[in-house]
Amino acid sequence: MKALIFLIGLSFCLSSFVLAQYPPKTEMDLESLMERLFPVQDEDLDYESIYEVLLQLYLNPMDINRASAETLASSYLLNPSQISGLISYRARQGSLISLYELQAVPGFDLKTIEQIIPFLTLGTGTSTQTQSFWKRVANEEQAYFLLRHRRTWEPRKGFTPPDTSSTGRISNRYLGDPNEFYLRFRIQHARDFSLGFTLDKDPGEQFTWDRKTARYGFNFLSFHFTKYYLGKWKTIALGDFQAQFGQGLVFGASYSLGKGAETVPTVRKSSVGILPYTAAMEFGFFRGAGLTYQSGKWQSSIITSYAPRDGRATSSSVDTLSSEALTINSFNQSGLHRTQSELSTKNQFKELSLGGNIQYSAASGQLQSGVNYLFTRFDHPWIKVPRLYNQFDFSGQSNQVGSFYMNYNWKNFFLFGESAISQSGGIGKVLGFVSSLSKQLDFSLLWRKYGKDFHSFYANSFSESTRPANEQGVYLGIQIKPISKWRINAYYDFFRFPWFRYRLYAPSKGYEWLGRISYQPTRNLTAFFQVREEQKDRNLSDSGEPALPYQIRPLNKINGMLSLEHQVSKSFFFRSRILFSRVNYDEQKMTGFMILQDAQYSFSKFRLTGRVALFDTEDYDTRIYTFENNVLWTFSIPAFAGQGMRYYLLAQYKVNSQITAYFRFSRTSYTDRETISSGLQEIEGSRQTETALLIRYMLHR
Repeated sequence: MKALIFLIGLSFCLSSFVLAQYPPKTEMDLESLMERLFPVQDEDLDYESIYEVLLQLYLNPMDINRASAETLASSYLLNPSQISGLISYRARQGSLISLYELQAVPGFDLKTIEQIIPFLTLGTGTSTQTQSFWKRVANEEQAYFLLRHRRTWEPRKGFTPPDTSSTGRISNRYLGDPNEFYLRFRIQHARDFSLGFTLDKDPGEQFTWDRKTARYGFNFLSFHFTKYYLGKWKTIALGDFQAQFGQGLVFGASYSLGKGAETVPTVRKSSVGILPYTAAMEFGFFRGAGLTYQSGKWQSSIITSYAPRDGRATSSSVDTLSSEALTINSFNQSGLHRTQSELSTKNQFKELSLGGNIQYSAASGQLQSGVNYLFTRFDHPWIKVPRLYNQFDFSGQSNQVGSFYMNYNWKNFFLFGESAISQSGGIGKVLGFVSSLSKQLDFSLLWRKYGKDFHSFYANSFSESTRPANEQGVYLGIQIKPISKWRINAYYDFFRFPWFRYRLYAPSKGYEWLGRISYQPTRNLTAFFQVREEQKDRNLSDSGEPALPYQIRPLNKINGMLSLEHQVSKSFFFRSRILFSRVNYDEQKMTGFMILQDAQYSFSKFRLTGRVALFDTEDYDTRIYTFENNVLWTFSIPAFAGQGMRYYLLAQYKVNSQITAYFRFSRTSYTDRETISSGLQEIEGSRQTETALLIRYMLHR
């Protein structure tokens, strides 16, 4: 019966392709995709930047008739068997004439097609642009303003009147008000152009016009203009941009997926090239020009950037205060300028980056190889305060790093690798493959080795640490689909650190594994259970007894989640979850748990989403991260420690075809404390209330 329904549906679709080559494009649920990619959250990851890059991929869909194996793999939604099947199908049948035709490609089931459709477009091979560029810009439908306001309503210590100590010294306070403002303007057309700007002011920062500190109302300004496919120029990016080539040892686009519930495809990175930078993070991007020229099977990219960087300086000479005597002590990557001290770090230094990429792609789409090079020079030497753990870190005024990479698609195997060397002689290597061993079994393996003296400022390759250095490891991932309704994902990662690390003063090692069983009996019902264990060494706290200065002990963490999601009807959805954690360290065991209930109801022009959650953890190590719905294109994964209740309500209202408004109210009430947080972020009381208001105005709808 199901087969009959499928054939009827297929016949209907194929009979109507003349009128519509595109299936109705559903809104991509990026939040669900992000949650699947990162089932166990980590505070070291920059989720906003990752979200922005995925958004870029979504807003610039791939041409299904031109996309290489490398490009198709960048969506993380197709396995090697499906990619190989699509390329073979194109070779046999020619270009697809409709996206409905995906149903005829071997290995593409309806669920896969539903997931990949938002990332695809149908290229005809010839330009359909009949209007001038500026007329296309003026008439583009994807043009919008987006304004967001967020605030914590309980006053933090930083916003209270300053105190005067017994010595007469006035205590430090924030310079600005507690409001956060975010403004984005964007006009874009897939595979044609993108231009816009982003303005951001964080809580505590002043809303002021001061050229000396580069504050023009908002504290941060980012802008870009990107033109795609201008003759043989594949990309012309001016302003702020980022780049990703190879496995990210030189150009990592400030994000890395790595370990997640998608245990197989996410271990490799794709060469997505130069992308406009639109996030509000104030580091990790280039500012200048990025150009990609394509001629046949070859493409070359040039990157030039001259960007200000926040940081603290020290004088290397007591006899002079001249700028030549200054050295960079540290870079401030928080992007916060709330106090006079933080403001003093703003744009203190300049960074010059010159680099490029040359890439060859075989006509078959199966082979891709290339070389990367990046030269970086600061206007002052960067010399850290010497510590035992950082003696192999970068020190100096300039750095060079280059790499060679290759990807090869052989039958159902995706082989990939990159090898890089930095000016210091430090070497980084990544080697692995992703494979579909059968329709039911996908497998991945990755080996990496990063020297302790490997220096690459824009690297973001697969690693346990926040940067690829001082690490060796092997990762194994597997996905099994024994029957259509069940799916099993698992990975095991073993790693070791040959040299000391921050707060870990001995060579160390560890491991991490994850298992996840998913059951989806119907399209509207999904349940899964997952467990993840991680063990790493940590310095033992000083007991006061005679001993070596530092002793280490393994810290063992276990996190788990049981989830049930049900789309009861077109208008009603609910999600129930139980999360737990356990930490074992130095013969002490601590536990934590959270239970939560989500519900979403849509009616007319409204959509309401709400959550109620209870949590109880014994300490900060057992804190529980959980994904939360937020206003449009805002990603939220807060951590909860202690005892209390968390709830929020998110409302969405479509005023008309041009204006959509979002409002979110959230509150956390603790039962185990009288104050929240510490320092200038401290709140007197046990309750924290936040609101977010976002309005999107589409110019041409």
